[in-house]
Amino acid sequence: MGKINVETCDIEGLKIITPTVFGDERGYFMETYNYNDFKEAGIDQEFVQDNQSSSKKGVLRGLHFQKNFPQDKLVRVVNGEVFDVAVDLREGSKTYGKWFGVLLSAENKKQFFIPKNFAHGFIVLSETAEFCYKCTDFYHPNDEGGLKWDDPEIGVEWPLPEGMTREDLTISDKDQKWDGIKAYTESRK
Repeated sequence: MGKINVETCDIEGLKIITPTVFGDERGYFMETYNYNDFKEAGIDQEFVQDNQSSSKKGVLRGLHFQKNFPQDKLVRVVNGEVFDVAVDLREGSKTYGKWFGVLLSAENKKQFFIPKNFAHGFIVLSETAEFCYKCTDFYHPNDEGGLKWDDPEIGVEWPLPEGMTREDLTISDKDQKWDGIKAYTESRK
């Protein structure tokens, strides 16, 4: 019981995990995390904090990272649907500045593993979504970093929720003020 299917992505280190779901007339059962299964799949991290958020349709959160205390994250959706994005910020990586996105939903039950030194964000496509994630380091409020969600240098192709335009999106003031990847890269020199 508890076996998982792990898909690699176009960017090294990112992984999509699909759990085995056991269903019958009563409903279903699945293991969302089993250290041994994840370790066997090459994800040998110690998670120290679990977080959960709830958001409305059209909410866009991100692109976030921690500067000095980077976190590996294992994210999933327990209600609703989001398009989840990771941007490679690993120094020297051949895919530095590239993004990858995956649809996560309560229905598909997929999880997304995002290693340290990636920026992360998502947009809610359903009426509401509950988003859960495990982290390998604690949140440090004075260590927040971010990238502009619509930076043309990164070029994330955010899908818009049905019936909405970019102007209809709900984005925090903080997320509206992040610089793009060029400014981030310059600040690291």
